[in-house]
Amino acid sequence: MNLPEATYVLSDDELDLLELHLGGGTDRLQLDGDLPQVPVTLTDVENTPLAVLRGTDAGPSAEAVKPFARAAGPHWDPALRRPARDVSHGLRREVGPEGTVLALVVDEAPTRQELDALPGLTSSASAVLVLVPVQRRSPAPGAVGAPGLARVGMLVRDAVGATGARTSASVVPWAPGRGLDLATVAARYGADRTVRLSDVRDEGTVRRLATLGTRWSDEVHALYPPDVAAEVEHAARGARQEGTVVFFTGLSGSGKSTVAQALAAELDDEGRHTTLLDGDAVRQHLSKGLGFDKESRELNVERIGYVASLVAYHGGIAVAAPIAPFASSRAKVREMAEAAGRFVLVHVSTPLEVCEARDRKGLYAKARAGEIPEFTGISSPYEEPTDADLVIDTSTVSVEDAVAQVKELL
Repeated sequence: MNLPEATYVLSDDELDLLELHLGGGTDRLQLDGDLPQVPVTLTDVENTPLAVLRGTDAGPSAEAVKPFARAAGPHWDPALRRPARDVSHGLRREVGPEGTVLALVVDEAPTRQELDALPGLTSSASAVLVLVPVQRRSPAPGAVGAPGLARVGMLVRDAVGATGARTSASVVPWAPGRGLDLATVAARYGADRTVRLSDVRDEGTVRRLATLGTRWSDEVHALYPPDVAAEVEHAARGARQEGTVVFFTGLSGSGKSTVAQALAAELDDEGRHTTLLDGDAVRQHLSKGLGFDKESRELNVERIGYVASLVAYHGGIAVAAPIAPFASSRAKVREMAEAAGRFVLVHVSTPLEVCEARDRKGLYAKARAGEIPEFTGISSPYEEPTDADLVIDTSTVSVEDAVAQVKELL
């Protein structure tokens, strides 16, 4: 396929919407920015072409170019994250033309009340499909994120199965605020009827959930006199853990971004406040306008290091994944990070020939053709670190294992 020259970089929400669209889950493709022209190549933040958007009489429609990059975690399990059309076809074969499919939407952690209501909700259905809407972006503070929602969705599936009902589950890429309707999307997945499980809650449960966040404060004020309670709350707000900078370095295509994204998602899921500073994303914002000469690349890495050290100073975890080819700029990042907290250097040592074979963005081919000057690994050197805390070769280690190795260090 010849790709259009015009490109549009998708946000996390737009990536979720595109994935849902390509899988047959919706016809809607509402993008935030102004498209330069149609047709246009839709890319992720790493500039990997994913689809071509064309205008049709029925509205914009996208044609897939490359598969989406997958990360680690239960919400990325291929057995769960299936296209809507595949799920629908499978269900129809199971229940036949006269059967009815109930979709149970799990978009919040279910309480005992919802689980106790499952037998009554599902008794008349031929099959029950548990749908778990998840998002690429980080959840709001205190909210259950995508990995946790996928896990509780599987608990709901198993609880329904224990009643004797025929059941299955599917993770749904979800983009709030894009005009999506749960029942309409569920119908694309093969459902005849849709129930949002959290809607089963009575007013008493809703009130109890609303007060969860204030119970600690209420107990403090019950135990201490007012002035003392204020000091206890102030101390609790000021407490912070030691921050950490996890710094990935490696060639383009080595897999460092994939591992970094998976690590950040898992740490976020565990309640550890995590900020991801991926190389290509930073280039679009923090380092916009910088070139790719040695001085510009070193400045880009130092900017990433400075922001990462601020995150660590305030007790958070910063996960950074630039190429960072030069030892001198990595040393400056280490110095800034260790002044703020802890520094962990991970060298993703995937061989050049493997990185070049992957070449999702076509950069190595352009560098070999002389179209990209000073390209790391081809026409510009990569100085392998001698001070790495961990060395990972993603051609021999899975993303899940790589994440587990980094977490052991933390």
